[in-house]
Amino acid sequence: MMRFLLICALCLIAFGLAPARAEQITVFAAASLKTALDEITAGFIEETDYSVSLSYAGSSLLARQISQGAPANVFISANRAWMDWLEAQQALAPETRGEFIGNRLVLIAHGAEAAPLTLTRETLADRLGAARIATALVEAVPAGIYAKAALSHFELWDALSPQIVQTDNARTALALVAAGEAPFGIVYATDAQAEPRVSVLALFPPESHPVIRYPAALLEARASPAAQAFLNHLTTAPARQVFENQGFTLLRAAP
Repeated sequence: MMRFLLICALCLIAFGLAPARAEQITVFAAASLKTALDEITAGFIEETDYSVSLSYAGSSLLARQISQGAPANVFISANRAWMDWLEAQQALAPETRGEFIGNRLVLIAHGAEAAPLTLTRETLADRLGAARIATALVEAVPAGIYAKAALSHFELWDALSPQIVQTDNARTALALVAAGEAPFGIVYATDAQAEPRVSVLALFPPESHPVIRYPAALLEARASPAAQAFLNHLTTAPARQVFENQGFTLLRAAP
């Protein structure tokens, strides 16, 4: 009997009737999405038979890795420019690109009880003084690009640029301020909300920097029904609720 069962099992495998492994979905996402996307992905996995691998970093690094052939199915950028760059290389699956959430830019300080600040050129210069200011890479990573634009808006970039501590992504900048290694930082509002060891001093006005949007798309080389299902899940009501709870702004209605 045991020999018979073993033969049957081998036949099932040989003819492709054995249970298939869950399809793998690899998602490259901006580091600022980590807290929300971890929770959303856990819910997606519970509802489906898919396996999801999340890779977080600065949008610039992820886009370059994709252009070099990294095996990603889905890309979620923290700005339009890096998605435009990939689209120009025809790396995106046609008609899959969309924007579903936005963010705001904030000035943060180490400690949970720092006094808020009314933003003007003078008050910003006075509060920052000669202190170190952590942010992402100002010429490549979206959070850093937005930070440089905001300081330039207040005509303070030239004066403060020697004090800028540039990091690989927004979450690393946040970590420096949380640990007290930099007294101040410029990060996304959602980053600050996720870290109790920092205080938000001020919200930069929308006109001080480019609009913050998170475009998402499938990658042409690895587009699949599973990847499309994940992309669709990002705009469902449960996912939108998580994004909203984490401080993101919602850009379009759930299906």
